[in-house]
Amino acid sequence: MTDDRLEAVEIDPASLPAANDEIIRDRQRAISDLIAAGGFRPEGAEGGPFALRLSLQDAKLALQVTGPHYERGHLVSLTPLKPVIRDYRMICESYHEALRGASASRIESVDMGRRGLHNEGAEAVKSRLAGKIALEHEAARKLFTLLVAITRRA
Repeated sequence: MTDDRLEAVEIDPASLPAANDEIIRDRQRAISDLIAAGGFRPEGAEGGPFALRLSLQDAKLALQVTGPHYERGHLVSLTPLKPVIRDYRMICESYHEALRGASASRIESVDMGRRGLHNEGAEAVKSRLAGKIALEHEAARKLFTLLVAITRRA
């Protein structure tokens, strides 16, 4: 039996865009959610739990994964994810605006679009990490959320 989960996630703040308190809270929440999600297994690893360190290097995401008898780094281009990250941010803004006074049907409509883009982002993350790290759907969603948070500028 393997332990396909993260027990720790660390981000390198020096490599990230400047952040205000709100962005820092979003990053911390996304890290907690990713750890709670489970379903994280690096290819070739015999079992976890694993620790993940993330940093940004130019337009690439650097992932350093460690676990029992496992240590490997991956560098993944974020360029293919930029459109869905941008669209997700925009629809999240629309969702928060809708919560401030739109009708229930409008809120539901925007939320459905937000969830759809979140799933699209999760699938894009899984695709970018194919052959490197196997992610269950919920873990991919939470990692996408973290990518949105760490690429956000104050």
